[in-house]
Amino acid sequence: MSEHSFDALSAVTRDDAAVQAGFVNRVFGWMTAGLAITGLVAWAAYDYAPLHDLILGSRGTYTTLIILELVVVFVMTLAINKLSTAGAAACFLAFSLLNGLTLSWIFVIYDLNSLAATFFVTSGMFGAAGLYGYVTKRDLSGIGGIAFMALFGLIIASIVNIFWFNTMVDKLICYAGVVIFTALTAWDLQRIKQMSFAVADGRIEESVGRKYAIYGALELYLDFINLFLFLLRLFGGRK
Repeated sequence: MSEHSFDALSAVTRDDAAVQAGFVNRVFGWMTAGLAITGLVAWAAYDYAPLHDLILGSRGTYTTLIILELVVVFVMTLAINKLSTAGAAACFLAFSLLNGLTLSWIFVIYDLNSLAATFFVTSGMFGAAGLYGYVTKRDLSGIGGIAFMALFGLIIASIVNIFWFNTMVDKLICYAGVVIFTALTAWDLQRIKQMSFAVADGRIEESVGRKYAIYGALELYLDFINLFLFLLRLFGGRK
C-alpha cells in the first residue's frame, strides 16, 4: 500500500472518530442542558411564592403537570422517527422545564447541603456506570433487558406502596431503584456508543443522528434524575 493510501485511510479514520466523538458530546451536551434547566426551574418554582403556591398548593395543577410530562415523553419516544430535530429538541426542553416544576418539592423537604451531597454522589455513580458501559467489551443487552423489565415491577410496587405504605418496603424499592438505574445507565451508554459508530460509518445519516442524540440525552437524563431521587429518599437529610 502506498504512502498516499495510508494517509487517506488515516484521514478517514480520523474523520470517523471525530463524528463519533461529536455524537457522544452532543448527547452529553443536551443532557447537561436538560439537568441545568430542571435544577434552575425547580429552585425558581420553590423560591417564587406565587409559583410555589400554584404548583405545590394545588393537587390539580401538580397532577396536570405530571400528565403533561408523560405526554411529552410518550410523544418523543413513539414519534422520534417522525419528529424533526427541532421538534425533538422542543420536546426535550419542554420535559426538562416541566420536570423542574414538579421537582420543586425537593427544596421544601430536603436541606441544601443534603441535596448537594446527593447530587455529587449521583454524579459519581452515574459516571462510573456510564464509563463501564462505554468501555466494556461485554454485551450489556441482557442485563439492560432485565433491568428494563424490573423497572415495570418497581413501578407497580411503588404504586401499591402509595396506598399501603410500609417503611421497609419503601427502602427496598429505593435500593432496587438504585440498582436498576445504575444498570440502565451502563446499558444506555453502551447503546449510545453503538449508535455513534453507526453515525460515523454512515449507517445513520448525520442529520438523523442529531435527533437521536437528543433522544439519547433524554434516556441518560431520566437515568440520572431517577438515580438521584432514589438516593435522596434513602440518604437525604430532611429539614
